Amino acid sequence: MSDAAKKTVKVTQIGSPIGRKPGQKETLIGLGLNKMHRTRELEDTPSVRGMIRKVAHLLKVEG
Repeated sequence: MSDAAKKTVKVTQIGSPIGRKPGQKETLIGLGLNKMHRTRELEDTPSVRGMIRKVAHLLKVEG
C-alpha cells in the first residue's frame, strides 16, 4: 500500500486526564495529545485503535 492510500483517523482530545487512572495520561501522550482540544491525524492501525479504545471517553474520533 502506498503512503497516499493509507487510512487515517482524526482524534481530538475533549476530556482532561486529571483524576483518571494512571495509564490514561500516558496513552494520550502516546497518541500525541496532551492538551485539551488538540487534534492529531493518526494512521489507522490496530495498535492505534487499541489506544483510542482505552481513552475513548476523553476523545472525539472522526474518519
